[in-house]
Amino acid sequence: MRNSNDISERHAEVSGWNVREVTTTVDIERLSQFAGRIWRDHYRPIIGNAQVEYMLANFQSPSGIARQCAAGYQYFWILEHDLPLAYFAWITTAEDQSLQLSKLYVDRNHRRHGLGRHIIQLAADYGLKHDLALLWLTVNRHNQTAIDFYLGNGFVNTEALVQDIGGGFVMDDFKMIKQLTD
Repeated sequence: MRNSNDISERHAEVSGWNVREVTTTVDIERLSQFAGRIWRDHYRPIIGNAQVEYMLANFQSPSGIARQCAAGYQYFWILEHDLPLAYFAWITTAEDQSLQLSKLYVDRNHRRHGLGRHIIQLAADYGLKHDLALLWLTVNRHNQTAIDFYLGNGFVNTEALVQDIGGGFVMDDFKMIKQLTD
């Protein structure tokens, strides 16, 4: 995506962070390993080890990420001196003029430094630039820290969603939206 360079250049001078789209096989492999560290650390207490490993294998493995990219998702990470600090992914939906912020994960050692707010602002800027009306995401209903973060960043909890993801597991989430236009 050509706009990813616009994102990085526009915000790098302010933050010192480099936002880069994940496009190569090497990047996808590295991102998958990074995702595994974050997910195991953060989600085991919330959804348990078995579901974490299932979701990593099916959705955050190199093949899972590549499959999502082929379906239109765009993955990015935020780097500082080539060290990954966070990653996020989004996909646009033309039918309802929205941008789904599908992933937003920050390494434990870099939380509470403004990276999450930075990612939300990048997504909002992208959405506005592309005439999208809203930004939305799903968050595990037991992940109160993340729910509070999203509420504090202008999202509204609109509904509960339970989605069967296979393997005997479900995603038990809230759908949260942020209006980008009036």
